[in-house]
Amino acid sequence: MTEQAAIERVESPVTVDDIAADCRALGVEAGETLIVHSSMSALGWVAGQQQAVVEGLQRAVTEEGTLVVPTHSPQYSDSAKWSNPPIPDAWVEAMPERLPPFRPEATPSRGVGAVPECFRTFPDAVRSRHPECSFAAWGADADAIVADHSYDYGLGDGSPLAEVYDRDGRVLLLGVGHDVNTSLHLAEHRADFEKEHVSHRAPVIEDDERVMVSYDDIVTTTEDFEDVGAAFESEFGAEKGSVGAADATLLSQPELVDFAVDWFETHR
Repeated sequence: MTEQAAIERVESPVTVDDIAADCRALGVEAGETLIVHSSMSALGWVAGQQQAVVEGLQRAVTEEGTLVVPTHSPQYSDSAKWSNPPIPDAWVEAMPERLPPFRPEATPSRGVGAVPECFRTFPDAVRSRHPECSFAAWGADADAIVADHSYDYGLGDGSPLAEVYDRDGRVLLLGVGHDVNTSLHLAEHRADFEKEHVSHRAPVIEDDERVMVSYDDIVTTTEDFEDVGAAFESEFGAEKGSVGAADATLLSQPELVDFAVDWFETHR
């Protein structure tokens, strides 16, 4: 979306106060744990752009609450699976050795949008150590949520997603659908159905030294995430509204994950 199109979507610039007030009107509560997925362009023309969105979200949950966002870095994923664009086959095997080590404080996120990339750089924001599927958090439980992110099965029970689940957190979708709802990956890991397992290597920093870590994971997909999200909302409902110009959805993460576990076991 062009900046002119964003201007045309709103009657006046969307501000930090607007973001916070709209989140509160939707049902976001001070002190809660909230995992957010967002589309900057869907919000309309925001005065201060992604910085204003981050500050509005922080104001909505307050320092007594905790914000979590995905800060994934697929540039550290298995290069054999890269498709946009693919790289020559001769490059694949040695790609982990060619990469600089993943650094939570410095490595940019990719493919998750402008808001998470801004969020991870904020004062007091902390980021988990996983080279491919890290999360950043801010607020009261930020350190605990991102600590000890398991290299193996990085979207499973050793991940920040499980920490959000254990804190009865909620999911906020801002201008995006369930196809990007990472909490459904936690359900994939927990569900009992036949899965393909893979192994990968990536460079990280441990004890101030570059080391190569190997980790196992499952092959995941988002192809049916919209279906399971729609089924959940049909049965359990969700809070619906607008934040800026974006359609917004707010729902319980544990309820969604538990529902999706059963749904995947039935439909996959």
